[in-house]
Amino acid sequence: MSTAAARDAAAPARRRRSPAPYLFMAPGLVLFTAFLLVPIGYAVYLSLRGLRVSGPGPLGRREETFVGLDNYAAALTSSDFLEGFGRLAVYGIIAVPMTLGLALLFALLLDATTTRAKRFSRTAIFIPYAVPGVIASLLWGFLYLPTTSPFSDVTRALGLGEIPFLSGAPLYGSVANIAVWGGVGFNMIIIYTSLRGIPAEIQEAARIDGASELQLALRVKVPLVVPALVLTGLFALIGTLQVYGEPTTLRPMTTSISQTWVPLMTIYRDAFTRDDLPLAAAASVLLAVGTLLVSVVLLRLTQRRAFGEA
Repeated sequence: MSTAAARDAAAPARRRRSPAPYLFMAPGLVLFTAFLLVPIGYAVYLSLRGLRVSGPGPLGRREETFVGLDNYAAALTSSDFLEGFGRLAVYGIIAVPMTLGLALLFALLLDATTTRAKRFSRTAIFIPYAVPGVIASLLWGFLYLPTTSPFSDVTRALGLGEIPFLSGAPLYGSVANIAVWGGVGFNMIIIYTSLRGIPAEIQEAARIDGASELQLALRVKVPLVVPALVLTGLFALIGTLQVYGEPTTLRPMTTSISQTWVPLMTIYRDAFTRDDLPLAAAASVLLAVGTLLVSVVLLRLTQRRAFGEA
């Protein structure tokens, strides 16, 4: 049979392709559109609108109209919004390295041949991740409050006074500690799973060559789990940019956390306290685009080393 004849014979088969794949995809596409694309589109639409006064008289009439990029300009020049990013940077410098460092350390310890009670240790490290963020913030908040903190009781008994967990410079460490406590277990599981995927032959060859457990961890295991470290680093970075629950929960316990301590708190205030939804939508879009750009740049910088891609 010639090539043309074979192609003609295959054409009806292509035309009779089953619609089953599209039917299976339809529910996912509907949910994706309804709960992701539509809200994003509506947020962008709101960010381009605004209330303007029109009509005669000193007060006129307030009506919603197209204002272009005015809300974006207002968000980018808002001192509350920009100062929140400064506090977020200090928080991230503490939280991200601590989360990744402890996750890697625990994963390496669990993967070591000499470690005992691995199942119990793995579960104990992971359990804090299962605690909701608000509950974790309340638990740590009571440990931070001078009137209820056992740490302050000990320092007062020693004549050292109370520990200022919720004021001054220690405040950043106190807030970051909640995220570290809750996030180490999740990241540890990802890294530990990657470690378990390293072929046993490679590790056995290193041991035969005289490598100690420390040398095996630093020179063999860590380089082979770089993709997992990049993934967990990306998760930690995105989580840092989205910090909201911890400072909001701790805010009634201290006067050092303002209503605009981080960008998401500023967005919440503009949307639900000041009733300025367009400005809040513009700030939300800026934060989402910034998070996307940071994620893309991080992946571009690390994809050659981590994933072997050009």
